[in-house]
Amino acid sequence: MSLKAQIDAYNVQKEAKLPADVLALMNTTNAELIAQHIKDNALQVGQKVTNFSLANHQENTVELATLLKQGPVIISFYRGGWCPYCNLELKALNDYLPQFKAQNAQLIAISPQLPDETLSTAQKNDLEFDVLSDVSNKIAKQFGLLFTLDERIQALYTEFGIDFEHYYGDKSFQLPLPATYVINQQGVITYAFVTEDYTLRAEPFDVLNALKSESK
Repeated sequence: MSLKAQIDAYNVQKEAKLPADVLALMNTTNAELIAQHIKDNALQVGQKVTNFSLANHQENTVELATLLKQGPVIISFYRGGWCPYCNLELKALNDYLPQFKAQNAQLIAISPQLPDETLSTAQKNDLEFDVLSDVSNKIAKQFGLLFTLDERIQALYTEFGIDFEHYYGDKSFQLPLPATYVINQQGVITYAFVTEDYTLRAEPFDVLNALKSESK
């Protein structure tokens, strides 16, 4: 099943479970965020990525430059382990891991979660790739992905029991846009999926095709 099909199935469940006014608020604020065109300022295909290093879910330092010595790198930016869309995406990417490795590519995921929460996300989803902790969104900002949650959604998520200080160590309510990149060994972006719509995610099959195209 494609990731889109899984997301569509989840959306049906969500619409059946949540009150109409809550769904309307989610849809309204999502449309308003899309209208801001934040993604226009994000890194795009053809641009070079500045080297960075972050701690993974096992508290080991992972450096982009070191990974690129071995082959292309896939980077998935996600909001957090509390986000059902993020968990669907991470699991779908994990399912494609053998095929990514067959293209000599490595996969990493990045979120602003604290290390303990990053570990929890990796364990909960049985992830077999590095999940990195970008506390304070330094790398997300470097990629041009940073935005602040609408105050109405902040309040709604709080009602849902999502404690941002617990997950992120602060209450800035700043998150990265959902984004997936493929970076070649020269550090140049060859594939970019960036969206303000949190319900949309890159299809792993498209990421795989981007890797195959690069290797030709």
